[in-house]
Amino acid sequence: MRLRPKHVRTRLTLWYVSVLAALLLLFWAGTFMLLFRQLRAQLDHYAVQDIETIEGLLFFDSAGRLQLKEDYHNHPESKHVLERMLEVRSPEGKILYRNERLGNRVLGGAPSPNEGVGGYSERPARLSDGTRVRMVSRFHNLDGRPILIRLAYSEETLWSRLKEMVAATAIIFPIMLAIAGLAGYALARRALAPLEQMARRAEQITPERLSERLPGDEADDELAYLARVFNKTLDRLERAFDQLRRFTSDASHELRTPLASIRSVGEVGLQKDGSREYYRDIIGSMLEEVNRLTSLVDNLLTISRADAGHIQLRKARVPAMDLAREAGALFEVLLEEKAQRFSIEGEDELAIEGDRLLLRQALVNILHNAVKYSPVKGLIKVRVYRERDRTVAIEVADEGPGIPPEHAAKVFDRFYRVDPSRSREVGGAGLGLSIARWVAEAHGGQITLSNSPGQGATFRISLPSALADLEASGRPVSSSQYAARTGSRA
Repeated sequence: MRLRPKHVRTRLTLWYVSVLAALLLLFWAGTFMLLFRQLRAQLDHYAVQDIETIEGLLFFDSAGRLQLKEDYHNHPESKHVLERMLEVRSPEGKILYRNERLGNRVLGGAPSPNEGVGGYSERPARLSDGTRVRMVSRFHNLDGRPILIRLAYSEETLWSRLKEMVAATAIIFPIMLAIAGLAGYALARRALAPLEQMARRAEQITPERLSERLPGDEADDELAYLARVFNKTLDRLERAFDQLRRFTSDASHELRTPLASIRSVGEVGLQKDGSREYYRDIIGSMLEEVNRLTSLVDNLLTISRADAGHIQLRKARVPAMDLAREAGALFEVLLEEKAQRFSIEGEDELAIEGDRLLLRQALVNILHNAVKYSPVKGLIKVRVYRERDRTVAIEVADEGPGIPPEHAAKVFDRFYRVDPSRSREVGGAGLGLSIARWVAEAHGGQITLSNSPGQGATFRISLPSALADLEASGRPVSSSQYAARTGSRA
């Protein structure tokens, strides 16, 4: 079973102490190695100097034995020779001389090939009693006879000093890590304190308290960035909840109104004994409310499916003028009742890439508003034109009262009505323009309002041109447009 500390600050502290321990171990290991190499290099340097001194003190006596001059104590350098271990051999390995410090111990054994030839040979060695030494060798000609001079320094003092350093490190190291751990824990706790505050505040946020925000977003560090991201998320959630509440409330109200009307009309009809014509009028009134209720439910279902992403666009090439004529034909009866005039102008070759039914529904919703709010004998004008190189615009202008500036930015919100009482009288629920905006955005376009209070309103739907329209006009077609077009055909 893997043991893992519960708190992040503990894990951070352990990670910090572990990294620090590894770095300190690497640092001390490197330091010890460097120091040891430097001390060895110093021993080699001293040994080379001593060999040069001994070369001048050795001689062969009359019996042919190698001796060291008895007056070497008179030389300033020679007093250091007694602190070294000295051995002289013949090329065949025969021992010619040993100093008293070396005694009967063997220094290095038989000569190795090329040992001391052409320079100095340095290497570590062990004496017969296990003493670690640093040995330097060199061949020398003495009175025409070749000899191998070996001089060694004991490394025991060096190793003992290093052991003392290791022992001191073993004592100091845990103390340093303990101090670093306490400091790291305090630092981690202080650094994570804003997270704990944000967590406590987040626990207090409920659907009824979505206006609460996480603290600590004023600074300019990572935790403040995290707080700002969470606060922006809460902003979106709050707006979504508010929209859902308004949607539920408005939908309930809109549904209750036709249902109450149907109920009241039905109750009144049951209380009286009327003629056939009387009941036909009552049933007609009830059917009007049912139609209004059906339209409202259809719009609610459309919005719900759009929000859930369940509406699949069946894209095809849609001539913009044909779309405008189809939508306008649905209002012929209403136009005749109000003696309103309806005109369509534009270029027949312009086409849109989109879902014909959804685009017609969006245009119908805009035309419905224009017919409702335009005065008797008013003019409703639809214009189709190329807005930019790759955009087709369908513009609907009426001669109604227009929209006050304070309401212009909200007319596309769900259930929003500039005049709730008047809109209810003419059968509006405040969903038509919201659906029209969704359809435009789903097709990669947009819907805008050019408003002149008292002089009418102009709604403009801007949509991407169809690929065939772009090709016919001789304009360049991007690879993304080609892929989108071929995908829609498939």
